[in-house]
Amino acid sequence: MAGGEKRRLKTLVGASSAIYAAADSPVTYGIDRAVALAKIAEREKITGLFTADLLQSDPAGLAGITGSQDPIVVLAALSQVTRQIGLIATVTTTFQHPYNLARLIGTLDHISGGRAGWNAVTSSVGEENFGGGELPSPESRYARATEFIEVINALFDANDPAAVSRLSSGGAKVDHTRLHPANYRGDFFQVAGPLNVPPPPQGRPVQFQAGQSEAGITLGARYAEVIYTSQPTLSAAQAFVSDVRQRAQQFERPSAPLIMNSFHSIIGESPADVARRLEEKHQRIDYQRGRLRLADMLGGSVDLHDLPLDGTIPSHRLPELARVNRRRGRAEIFTRFAREGHTLRQLIIAAEETGHWFVAGTPESLADAIEERYRVGVLDVISLHGLGQPEQQDLLLNGLLPELRKRQLLDEDYRGADFRSSLELPPLAAWTGRAPRL
Repeated sequence: MAGGEKRRLKTLVGASSAIYAAADSPVTYGIDRAVALAKIAEREKITGLFTADLLQSDPAGLAGITGSQDPIVVLAALSQVTRQIGLIATVTTTFQHPYNLARLIGTLDHISGGRAGWNAVTSSVGEENFGGGELPSPESRYARATEFIEVINALFDANDPAAVSRLSSGGAKVDHTRLHPANYRGDFFQVAGPLNVPPPPQGRPVQFQAGQSEAGITLGARYAEVIYTSQPTLSAAQAFVSDVRQRAQQFERPSAPLIMNSFHSIIGESPADVARRLEEKHQRIDYQRGRLRLADMLGGSVDLHDLPLDGTIPSHRLPELARVNRRRGRAEIFTRFAREGHTLRQLIIAAEETGHWFVAGTPESLADAIEERYRVGVLDVISLHGLGQPEQQDLLLNGLLPELRKRQLLDEDYRGADFRSSLELPPLAAWTGRAPRL
C-alpha cells in the first residue's frame, strides 16, 4: 500500500432473499426488495454483498431461508443494478464440479465488470441430494476442495488475457488459439481444459474460503485470499490469525490472506435500550428447538432433550471431535464452551449466533469492539447485520456506520474499478501462459 498506509476495514452485508411468496403483489416483490437493499448497500460504500447457501431443505427451520435460492443467479441479477459493490457467492466444493463453477463464476465476473468472488465451503449436509451415499469425511472433503481450487486457478491462469477482441460491430471475437489447456490430473479431478469462458476482468474472481477445522485452516492458509472464520472472542481470533499466518508462510505465500468475521449484533440507542432489545431476543428463543440447534452445532449426534436448562452438559455427552463428520469447526467451539462450564441455557443462547462473534451495544460500544480487533490486526473484512431488518437498519446506517467512519476505519469510497482493487488485495502475477499465478 502506498506510503505504508494501513488498509482500512472492508465491509460486507448479506444479499437479500429474492424469492417469490404466494401472496406477493407484484410477483417480483422479492427481487425488487433485494435490488433496493443492494442499492442502499452500494450507496453506503459497503465493499461487497455476500450470499450463504445450503443444499438441503431444513424442516426444523434452523437455517431460516438459507439455501432457498441459488447464489450465483441472484448475484447475476444484482450485478445489473449495481456498479461497484462486490458479489460473493458461496459454492460447495463437495457437490459442484470446478469446470462448471469456473464457467459460472467467470461469467459473473464478465457481466459484473470484475466484481465476482466465490466462497469455497465443503458442505456438512446435502449428500442425500447428490447420489445418496454417506457424507465424506472432513479430511476427504478438504482434499477434494484443495484440488477443486487448484483446478479453478489452473483454468483461469492458462488462458491469455488477450484472447478476446472487440469487432467494429460491437460484437466480440474469441481467438481460441489463446485459450490453453490446464491438463490437471489429481485424485478427484481430471480436467484437460481449456476453459471456454475467456479471461474475466479480474483474471480470477476473488477467492474466499470458510472452514476452521484443522484441514480447513490449512486450505485457507494455502489458497484463500479472504478467510471467513467464526471467532467469538478476541483471544480465539488472535490464536487463529497467528496460526493462519504461520501456515501461509510455510506455503511461501507472498502475503497472508485477509481475515473476515461475521459480526452478529444488537444495536441499541442507549444502554437501557440495548438491555431491552437483548431481553426481548432471549424471550423469543424456543428452547426446545434451541436444543436441536445446539446439537447441530455439536456435530448432530448429541442428545440434549433430557438435560436441565440451567445445568451443564456432562462430559460423556460431548462429542469426540475426531469422530465428528459434520461442522467440526463449530463442534470445536461449542465443545470448548461446554467444557468451560457454560450452562445448557447459555449454550442455546450462544447457538442462536452459530458460534459467531456477537456483541450487543450502542453504536459507540459496537465500534469499540470492532476497532479493537482491527487495531490488533485480526480483522480485515467484517460482515455486518441489520440491513433489511426494520428494527436495526436505521441504527446500522445512521449509527454504527457513521461511527466507524468517524474513527476513519472505513473507506469513504470504492478503492478501484473491480472487487480485487476494492479489497486492496495484492495483484495477481503477470500472465505467463505457464504455471498458475500465486
